[in-house]
Amino acid sequence: MNIQEYFGRISYSKPHKDADLQTLTAVFQHHIQSIPFENLSMHCGEAIELDLQSTYNKIVRKKRGGWCLEINHLLFWALQELGYDVCILGANSYEPAEKGYTAEINHILLKVVIKGDSYIVDAGFGGAYQMWQPLMLISGKDQPQVPGIFHFMEDNGTWYFEKVKRKHYIPKQSDNDFPDTPELGNIRKIYRFTLEPRHIDDFQELNAYLQVSPDNILRKKSICSLQTTDGLLALVGWTLTEMKYNYTEDMDLVNITTLTDEEVEKTLKEKFNIVLENKLVP
Repeated sequence: MNIQEYFGRISYSKPHKDADLQTLTAVFQHHIQSIPFENLSMHCGEAIELDLQSTYNKIVRKKRGGWCLEINHLLFWALQELGYDVCILGANSYEPAEKGYTAEINHILLKVVIKGDSYIVDAGFGGAYQMWQPLMLISGKDQPQVPGIFHFMEDNGTWYFEKVKRKHYIPKQSDNDFPDTPELGNIRKIYRFTLEPRHIDDFQELNAYLQVSPDNILRKKSICSLQTTDGLLALVGWTLTEMKYNYTEDMDLVNITTLTDEEVEKTLKEKFNIVLENKLVP
């Protein structure tokens, strides 16, 4: 594994002398705009191994993306290589349908400490709830970014991560298969977590479970989403959603297209730079 090869994968060519916030932000933004959040392996009959070398080969060498366990694990490695004080945390994601957080930890994120300040860095949430910059770990403070306003709330050692929703403008309103449709206004809960440091091996069971459990969204739908310079692209099943953030005041522009099987493969290549080795069953 080689940090320069990783930089090539994320098209990052700036100098990186210091493990400072500016470099962290730049590397992070290149990472989320180059590496898609995707679970296509599950829908191509490929096993996902939670092992750094396998993840590195898949994402860096085969130009694929991955889900949170893979994307954030790779980022964890890269930040360590660059000299950051970084650790892995575990989170319970919020399930809107259940109106509650998952009972088991099902997401990983990173905490980076720079000059005594803690930041949360998470490249693996995908979709419209993906942060675009490291967020300062501070309770009750609104932190506006291009995708929207994020904030953390802390209660007895448990941290809650939330985003203020924005309205969506969909020119030709159709059945929306995109899992991130906000009701107007209000807050969208994303996940909760504690600051207990974790090791990647703590997630081996989760990695195996998510690949076989028929109930989880990742098994039910093939998902591929990528952050762009002004919004995001998401391919869920045969539905391509293109979102442009803050198209007008407090409103995101959303275009939705339903693709044919042939177009799915073409779209993965053209828009996400992904060429699959095995046949995708969306």
